[in-house]
Amino acid sequence: MALPRLRTVALVAGTALLTRRALRRRIARSPLWPMPALPEPVSGHSQRRATTIRRLLITERVSVAEGVVQLRLEGAALPRWQPGAHLDLVLPSGLVRQYSLCGDPDDPGTYTVATRLVEDGRGGSREVHEQLQEGAEIEVRGPRNRFPLVEAEAYVFVAGGIGITPVLPMLRSLAARGANWRLLYGGRSRGSMPFLDEIEKLGAEGGRVTVVAQDEAGHPDAVAALADIAPGTAVYCCGPEPLMAAVTAALPEGCTLHLERFSAAATAGSADSGAFEVELQRSGRTVQVAAGQSVLAAVREELPHVSYSCEQGFCGTCQQRVLEGEIDHRDELLTDDERGDSMLICVSRCRGGRLVLDL
Repeated sequence: MALPRLRTVALVAGTALLTRRALRRRIARSPLWPMPALPEPVSGHSQRRATTIRRLLITERVSVAEGVVQLRLEGAALPRWQPGAHLDLVLPSGLVRQYSLCGDPDDPGTYTVATRLVEDGRGGSREVHEQLQEGAEIEVRGPRNRFPLVEAEAYVFVAGGIGITPVLPMLRSLAARGANWRLLYGGRSRGSMPFLDEIEKLGAEGGRVTVVAQDEAGHPDAVAALADIAPGTAVYCCGPEPLMAAVTAALPEGCTLHLERFSAAATAGSADSGAFEVELQRSGRTVQVAAGQSVLAAVREELPHVSYSCEQGFCGTCQQRVLEGEIDHRDELLTDDERGDSMLICVSRCRGGRLVLDL
């Protein structure tokens, strides 16, 4: 009698073990089981966020203007970069901020960035100024380039304050090859304008550089700077939004415009950011996004684990896959291909009344 009983016990135990294994596999495929499994999600796993994170050593920290610090970061086998590229800095708090590379692209093993302290900002620049010191390590991602230097017959640059950082490597490159370029550089005061001495030396011949300090001469005149440029000229602008708008409005026909922003651009219809609903398909929930409220804020009320960082459409941390609905893209990061089926939920919205996210 003992042997059949042992066989029965072994059979029951084996069946239970196989059932547990099958259940674990089923849950792994669909964490919300017994809800139906959906196709493999891409949300939270974009190629951008899969970019290698490197730990670099801060080997130098210097003040290059009033309220502006420059950091020299060193590491092994660093990817090469071209003028206009920027780097993601993963700050000690976990915030991710983007800073233009302003060093020498031909200097191997080194990245250089500069940042201005923004007193009424959201904390990133203050963290750089107060916590990043020589000898510390910092995580970085990139570099990436959404502001590349294109081939053109001539170049006009308009930079405001810290907006000079992506422009400086371009000026060095163009000056070295004898290209036709000129720069309008504005700032609150000469003391607040980083790299001013080097820039004036670069443009010393031919009067290529015009410096406008606000405390001396008011705001830069973008209309005058662009009034006589020839068709085929590439116009580059980086600075505060009013400066960008002035350059955009003054751009002559036949010229190309290249912009690099500090914050998400105001888009057509931004003032009319009406309410809509967002279905979170994997979670089986629907949230209401109020007028003026971000999708991110509404979603995090239901799913507080959803990742985010810059909240300005720059870093890509909050990128999510869109399964249904028409997207009103307001970011500065996604490629045309990515915009087809994903959005940055910190800034982008819905053109209709409903979106369905892979969340």
